[in-house]
Amino acid sequence: MNLFDTINKRRSIRRFTEETVPEDVMNKALEMAVLAPNSSNTQTWDFYWVQSGDKKAKLVEACLSQAAARTAAELLVVVAAPKSWQRSQKRLIEWVKSSNAPKPVVMYYEKLIPAMYRWGIFNILGFVRFLIFNLVGLFRPIMRRPATRRDVQEIAIKSAALAAENFVLAMTAQGYATCMMEGFDECRVKRLLKLKCHDRVVMVIGVGKESDKGTWGPRYRLPLSEVVHKV
Repeated sequence: MNLFDTINKRRSIRRFTEETVPEDVMNKALEMAVLAPNSSNTQTWDFYWVQSGDKKAKLVEACLSQAAARTAAELLVVVAAPKSWQRSQKRLIEWVKSSNAPKPVVMYYEKLIPAMYRWGIFNILGFVRFLIFNLVGLFRPIMRRPATRRDVQEIAIKSAALAAENFVLAMTAQGYATCMMEGFDECRVKRLLKLKCHDRVVMVIGVGKESDKGTWGPRYRLPLSEVVHKV
Protein backbone atom coordinates (compact mmCIF):
# COMPACT_ATOMS: atom_id res chain seq x y z
CA MET A 1 0.00 0.00 0.00
CA ASN A 2 1.60 3.28 -1.09
CA LEU A 3 1.17 6.59 0.72
CA PHE A 4 -1.72 7.77 -1.46
CA ASP A 5 -3.58 4.48 -0.95
CA THR A 6 -3.03 4.70 2.81
CA ILE A 7 -4.36 8.26 3.03
CA ASN A 8 -7.35 7.37 0.87
CA LYS A 9 -8.14 4.24 2.91
CA ARG A 10 -8.00 5.93 6.33
CA ARG A 11 -11.46 6.59 7.72
CA SER A 12 -12.81 7.43 11.17
CA ILE A 13 -14.23 4.05 12.14
CA ARG A 14 -16.99 4.16 14.76
CA ARG A 15 -17.27 0.45 15.57
CA PHE A 16 -14.63 -2.23 15.81
CA THR A 17 -14.69 -6.03 15.95
CA GLU A 18 -13.50 -8.00 18.97
CA GLU A 19 -10.22 -8.85 17.24
CA THR A 20 -7.15 -7.84 19.24
CA VAL A 21 -4.30 -5.67 17.96
CA PRO A 22 -0.79 -7.17 18.25
CA GLU A 23 1.54 -5.18 20.47
CA ASP A 24 4.21 -4.98 17.79
CA VAL A 25 1.70 -3.33 15.43
CA MET A 26 0.98 -0.62 18.01
CA ASN A 27 4.69 -0.16 18.73
CA LYS A 28 5.52 0.23 15.05
CA ALA A 29 2.82 2.90 14.67
CA LEU A 30 4.14 4.72 17.75
CA GLU A 31 7.63 4.66 16.25
CA MET A 32 6.18 6.38 13.19
CA ALA A 33 4.26 8.85 15.36
CA VAL A 34 7.40 10.30 16.91
CA LEU A 35 8.92 10.87 13.46
CA ALA A 36 6.29 13.56 12.81
CA PRO A 37 7.33 17.16 12.18
CA ASN A 38 7.27 19.18 15.37
CA SER A 39 8.16 22.66 16.54
CA SER A 40 11.95 23.12 16.81
CA ASN A 41 12.27 19.36 17.37
CA THR A 42 11.31 19.92 21.02
CA GLN A 43 8.94 16.91 20.86
CA THR A 44 6.38 18.33 23.28
CA TRP A 45 4.10 15.31 23.18
CA ASP A 46 3.24 12.28 25.27
CA PHE A 47 1.30 9.15 24.35
CA TYR A 48 -0.68 7.21 26.94
CA TRP A 49 -1.46 3.70 25.79
CA VAL A 50 -4.18 2.76 28.26
CA GLN A 51 -3.97 -0.98 28.97
CA SER A 52 -5.25 -1.32 32.54
CA GLY A 53 -8.79 -2.69 32.46
CA ASP A 54 -9.98 -0.32 35.18
CA LYS A 55 -8.42 2.74 33.59
CA LYS A 56 -9.67 1.73 30.17
CA ALA A 57 -13.24 1.49 31.49
CA LYS A 58 -12.93 4.95 33.04
CA LEU A 59 -11.46 6.33 29.82
CA VAL A 60 -14.37 4.92 27.82
CA GLU A 61 -16.75 6.63 30.25
CA ALA A 62 -14.78 9.90 29.89
CA CYS A 63 -15.18 9.51 26.12
CA LEU A 64 -18.94 9.63 26.70
CA SER A 65 -19.15 5.85 26.17
CA GLN A 66 -19.25 6.37 22.41
CA ALA A 67 -18.95 3.23 20.31
CA ALA A 68 -15.54 4.18 18.88
CA ALA A 69 -14.13 4.05 22.42
CA ARG A 70 -16.35 1.30 23.81
CA THR A 71 -15.57 -1.24 21.05
CA ALA A 72 -11.89 -0.32 20.47
CA ALA A 73 -9.31 -3.02 21.11
CA GLU A 74 -6.81 -0.34 22.16
CA LEU A 75 -7.06 3.26 23.28
CA LEU A 76 -4.28 5.80 22.88
CA VAL A 77 -4.41 9.27 24.43
CA VAL A 78 -2.35 11.91 22.62
CA VAL A 79 -1.24 14.70 24.94
CA ALA A 80 0.37 18.07 24.25
CA ALA A 81 2.90 18.73 27.02
CA PRO A 82 4.07 22.34 26.54
CA LYS A 83 6.70 22.23 29.30
CA SER A 84 8.32 19.04 28.08
CA TRP A 85 10.75 21.06 25.92
CA GLN A 86 12.81 20.97 29.13
CA ARG A 87 12.92 17.17 28.86
CA SER A 88 14.56 17.30 25.46
CA GLN A 89 16.62 20.49 25.67
CA LYS A 90 19.80 19.07 27.22
CA ARG A 91 19.90 16.16 24.78
CA LEU A 92 19.16 18.43 21.83
CA ILE A 93 22.06 20.69 22.80
CA GLU A 94 24.37 17.67 23.09
CA TRP A 95 23.11 16.43 19.73
CA VAL A 96 23.66 19.68 17.80
CA LYS A 97 27.11 20.09 19.35
CA SER A 98 28.15 16.52 18.53
CA SER A 99 26.84 17.04 14.98
CA ASN A 100 29.04 20.15 14.57
CA ALA A 101 25.99 22.30 13.95
CA PRO A 102 26.54 25.99 13.17
CA LYS A 103 26.89 28.22 16.23
CA PRO A 104 23.47 29.91 15.66
CA VAL A 105 21.81 26.49 15.91
CA VAL A 106 23.51 25.80 19.25
CA MET A 107 22.53 29.25 20.51
CA TYR A 108 18.97 28.61 19.36
CA TYR A 109 18.62 25.63 21.68
CA GLU A 110 20.67 27.08 24.53
CA LYS A 111 19.16 30.57 24.64
CA LEU A 112 16.21 31.18 22.33
CA ILE A 113 14.08 28.12 23.14
CA PRO A 114 14.07 28.82 26.92
CA ALA A 115 13.41 32.51 26.27
CA MET A 116 10.43 31.76 24.04
CA TYR A 117 8.89 28.74 25.78
CA ARG A 118 8.94 29.89 29.43
CA TRP A 119 5.82 31.84 30.40
CA GLY A 120 6.66 32.62 34.03
CA ILE A 121 4.52 32.89 37.16
CA PHE A 122 0.98 34.06 36.32
CA ASN A 123 2.06 34.13 32.65
CA ILE A 124 4.00 37.36 33.32
CA LEU A 125 6.77 36.59 30.82
CA GLY A 126 4.16 35.76 28.23
CA PHE A 127 2.41 39.10 28.56
CA VAL A 128 5.75 40.97 28.44
CA ARG A 129 6.65 39.15 25.21
CA PHE A 130 3.20 39.84 23.80
CA LEU A 131 3.58 43.58 24.36
CA ILE A 132 7.14 43.70 22.98
CA PHE A 133 6.33 41.64 19.87
CA ASN A 134 3.25 43.69 18.99
CA LEU A 135 5.03 46.99 19.61
CA VAL A 136 7.92 46.02 17.34
CA GLY A 137 5.39 44.65 14.84
CA LEU A 138 4.08 48.16 14.29
CA PHE A 139 7.34 49.02 12.54
CA ARG A 140 8.60 45.81 10.93
CA PRO A 141 7.66 42.17 10.36
CA ILE A 142 8.30 40.03 13.43
CA MET A 143 7.36 36.55 14.59
CA ARG A 144 4.71 37.34 17.22
CA ARG A 145 4.28 33.87 18.66
CA PRO A 146 4.86 32.10 20.95
CA ALA A 147 4.31 34.86 23.46
CA THR A 148 1.83 33.71 26.11
CA ARG A 149 1.25 30.36 27.79
CA ARG A 150 -1.66 29.78 25.44
CA ASP A 151 0.63 30.22 22.43
CA VAL A 152 3.09 27.64 23.76
CA GLN A 153 0.21 25.24 24.39
CA GLU A 154 -1.04 25.82 20.85
CA ILE A 155 2.37 24.96 19.41
CA ALA A 156 2.48 21.75 21.44
CA ILE A 157 -1.04 20.86 20.28
CA LYS A 158 -0.04 21.30 16.62
CA SER A 159 2.97 19.01 17.08
CA ALA A 160 0.93 16.37 18.91
CA ALA A 161 -1.76 16.46 16.20
CA LEU A 162 0.86 15.85 13.51
CA ALA A 163 2.15 12.87 15.49
CA ALA A 164 -1.41 11.54 15.83
CA GLU A 165 -1.83 11.70 12.05
CA ASN A 166 1.38 9.72 11.59
CA PHE A 167 0.08 7.14 14.06
CA VAL A 168 -3.27 6.57 12.37
CA LEU A 169 -1.69 6.37 8.91
CA ALA A 170 0.80 3.80 10.22
CA MET A 171 -2.07 1.76 11.68
CA THR A 172 -3.94 1.98 8.37
CA ALA A 173 -0.85 0.82 6.46
CA GLN A 174 -0.73 -2.24 8.73
CA GLY A 175 -4.34 -3.14 8.06
CA TYR A 176 -6.00 -1.71 11.19
CA ALA A 177 -8.61 0.99 11.66
CA THR A 178 -8.70 4.04 13.93
CA CYS A 179 -10.96 6.79 15.15
CA MET A 180 -9.51 10.12 16.28
CA MET A 181 -11.95 11.26 18.95
CA GLU A 182 -12.40 14.79 20.22
CA GLY A 183 -15.58 13.96 22.11
CA PHE A 184 -14.39 13.47 25.69
CA ASP A 185 -14.36 15.08 29.13
CA GLU A 186 -10.84 16.52 29.23
CA CYS A 187 -10.91 17.15 32.99
CA ARG A 188 -11.71 13.50 33.69
CA VAL A 189 -9.09 12.24 31.23
CA LYS A 190 -6.44 14.49 32.82
CA ARG A 191 -7.33 13.23 36.31
CA LEU A 192 -7.25 9.63 35.13
CA LEU A 193 -3.77 10.00 33.63
CA LYS A 194 -2.51 12.37 36.38
CA LEU A 195 -1.60 15.05 33.84
CA LYS A 196 -0.33 18.51 34.78
CA CYS A 197 -2.68 21.48 34.66
CA HIS A 198 -0.95 22.98 31.60
CA ASP A 199 -1.06 19.72 29.61
CA ARG A 200 -3.76 19.40 26.96
CA VAL A 201 -5.48 16.24 25.79
CA VAL A 202 -5.41 16.57 22.01
CA MET A 203 -7.39 13.45 21.15
CA VAL A 204 -8.17 9.89 22.14
CA ILE A 205 -7.58 7.35 19.38
CA GLY A 206 -9.55 4.13 19.22
CA VAL A 207 -7.76 1.28 17.44
CA GLY A 208 -8.99 -2.06 16.15
CA LYS A 209 -10.34 -3.98 13.18
CA GLU A 210 -13.24 -2.32 11.40
CA SER A 211 -16.62 -3.98 11.89
CA ASP A 212 -19.19 -4.23 9.11
CA LYS A 213 -20.93 -1.26 10.76
CA GLY A 214 -17.76 0.79 11.10
CA THR A 215 -19.13 3.66 9.00
CA TRP A 216 -22.65 4.60 8.01
CA GLY A 217 -21.87 6.05 4.59
CA PRO A 218 -19.22 7.14 2.08
CA ARG A 219 -16.65 9.82 2.85
CA TYR A 220 -17.62 13.40 2.02
CA ARG A 221 -15.30 16.35 1.44
CA LEU A 222 -15.94 19.83 0.08
CA PRO A 223 -14.63 20.35 -3.46
CA LEU A 224 -11.09 21.75 -3.77
CA SER A 225 -12.47 24.77 -5.59
CA GLU A 226 -14.08 25.92 -2.32
CA VAL A 227 -11.13 25.42 0.00
CA VAL A 228 -8.03 26.00 -2.16
CA HIS A 229 -7.41 29.70 -2.77
CA LYS A 230 -4.86 30.74 -5.37
CA VAL A 231 -3.80 34.28 -4.48
